[in-house]
Amino acid sequence: MSFPQSNARLFTPVLIGGSIILMINFALRASFGVFQIPVAETFDWPRSTFSLAIAIQNLAWGIGQPLFGALAERWGDRPAIILGALLYSLGLVMTALVTTPAGMQLWEIAIGFGIAGTGFGVILAVIGRAASDRNRSLALGIATAAGSAGQVIGAPLAQGLLSAMAWPQVFMVFAALVLAVLLFLPLLGSTRPVSRAELHESMGGVLRRAFGDPSYLMIFAGFFSCGYQLGFITAHFPAMVTEMCGPIAPDGALAALGITSTSALGAAAISIIGLANICGSIMAGWLGMRFTRKYLLAGIYTLRTVVSAWFILTPITPVTVLVFSGIMGALWLATVPLTSGLVAHIYGLRYMGTLYGFVFLSHQIGSFLGVWLGGRLYDLYGSYTIVWWVGVGVGAFSALIHLPVREAAAPRAVTLAG
Repeated sequence: MSFPQSNARLFTPVLIGGSIILMINFALRASFGVFQIPVAETFDWPRSTFSLAIAIQNLAWGIGQPLFGALAERWGDRPAIILGALLYSLGLVMTALVTTPAGMQLWEIAIGFGIAGTGFGVILAVIGRAASDRNRSLALGIATAAGSAGQVIGAPLAQGLLSAMAWPQVFMVFAALVLAVLLFLPLLGSTRPVSRAELHESMGGVLRRAFGDPSYLMIFAGFFSCGYQLGFITAHFPAMVTEMCGPIAPDGALAALGITSTSALGAAAISIIGLANICGSIMAGWLGMRFTRKYLLAGIYTLRTVVSAWFILTPITPVTVLVFSGIMGALWLATVPLTSGLVAHIYGLRYMGTLYGFVFLSHQIGSFLGVWLGGRLYDLYGSYTIVWWVGVGVGAFSALIHLPVREAAAPRAVTLAG
């Protein structure tokens, strides 16, 4: 097993290549909310049917994350990424061809595993090992921001393609785009060793040490609300804005920008979230180099809680949608460089992908519930209000549970790796 070469430079080929892969990955997965209404109308399905498919995708992503992290650490990063891209593409193709809820939900599992193989768990571990100690937090923030850059273009790209072709054809186009990530694998090539203690510590030993540490369990529990909020908003916010937002003035600034309907505003909101998060993720990475990460995480979750409560208590208008999208966007994935950096700082780099993968599983369990409950409660009550307030509550929980985390490198228990 080998690891990227230590380099004092910030913008290494590894960071550039990994960032491009994350950008493509997130451009596609962030667009699924745009398909919520077209898919339901095609098959005359209730909102909860496609929501469950996306929820299963998010859960499969979470289950696949530690598995792909372990695969990458055992057999190498490239095989894990190649397998992920192939599963992602296959899942998109088959989703475009199926006509039953069960079939769609089955192939969303493949998409979820594909996202895991080309997403944060594998790529951030590669970037984290490649970066110098000084630059690691900022490098992770830049890579996270690249995922947000994909989110900026993903929803409008899907909306534009839907205006020219049916949604199954759009999924076929997306399947081809996923395979393009394989062109950037050569950039992930240089290697360096980790410390001798980390190199000889077994994966099982590290996992036992982590799961026996209350701090790791608190990080695991705290990431749940991030997934719940992001999963719900990504899958349901475009539809929520389409149906609940007040009218757009025909002679207003939004109309001048080509946003003339609430459906277009819903897609634009996802892009605004991604655009704001480019700055938010980089800033979080920069702050993580200078301040205590657990307090930064508690602050981010507190701000999310406040802005979410404000939004649902205020009449939903184009202005409040834009304000909420901008603020939430700045906080959107700002948790990722801080959480992954915290895991690397406490437990080392050798099994960062696997350890962060398990933490990310908590994120995706939350995402599953956010997506599924959004559709289920909408079908029951015709409103997203209840599921929104659950998100407010779990955000407050995450703000509190990070406070007792012990942010210090854990002692290495040197055991023979096997």
